[in-house]
Amino acid sequence: MHVGLYFGSFNPIHVGHLIIASITRQTTDLNQVWLVLSPHNPLKPQHSLLNEYHRLHLAKLALQDDPHLRVTDIEFHLPKPSYTIDTLTYLHEKYPHHRFSIILGSDSFQNLDQWKNSETLIQHYKFYIFRRPGFEVENKLDASIEIVHAPLLEISSTQIRQFLRNSLSVRYLVPDAVASELEQNNYYR
Repeated sequence: MHVGLYFGSFNPIHVGHLIIASITRQTTDLNQVWLVLSPHNPLKPQHSLLNEYHRLHLAKLALQDDPHLRVTDIEFHLPKPSYTIDTLTYLHEKYPHHRFSIILGSDSFQNLDQWKNSETLIQHYKFYIFRRPGFEVENKLDASIEIVHAPLLEISSTQIRQFLRNSLSVRYLVPDAVASELEQNNYYR
């Protein structure tokens, strides 16, 4: 099985994430897309993150009806902070018959050479890249890439957290089940 790995904090998950995951799965040779929930992204301050188990639960709610998308807590069981190369090494041990590729935005792709063991990633993995405004795809590293033509939505988890802090509705920005859970538990307030 060919699995696309879409890494992120998903703090919280929103329809932009789901559209990217779904379009990438449908328009490429990927059989499934796994959202790899990062308990601690080394590039983000820990205090700004909702508890990882709450974020995992919200992501599971968001994906509950789609057999081609799933969320994984694989990085919960690895040393923190999480690095993509370490996660991939573990996934290859756990799922030796799967082939893994990486899904990321053009902004992250521009910084790929700064990732831990980036040479190994470039040599062994394919990258499915969706465009982010202001970040053109320049393949200076000669990586194996495929551009994904997903709709560009200016929705961000930061904006959603701000809406919640200000008691504004996040309906239509997140799936209904996620909106209900956020509201009931007063997350991000």
